[in-house]
Amino acid sequence: MTIKVVRGNPTPEELAAALTVVRARAAATEAEPPGTAGPRDAWSDPSRIATTRLPQPGPASWTRTYWPS
Repeated sequence: MTIKVVRGNPTPEELAAALTVVRARAAATEAEPPGTAGPRDAWSDPSRIATTRLPQPGPASWTRTYWPS
């Protein structure tokens, strides 16, 4: 793995701290078994988007074609 400093002039201590974080994150990612995602929260739940029922076809369906937002 190659890491390049693009901007700035970090001290050796700052560079060592940044590399420690990157290596710890890489080790944690490798330690997780594949396919083990965390629990889904309400933000990513698809049912959150479709909270209202769509109008069904019928004799008076033309009256429901405009949905105020």
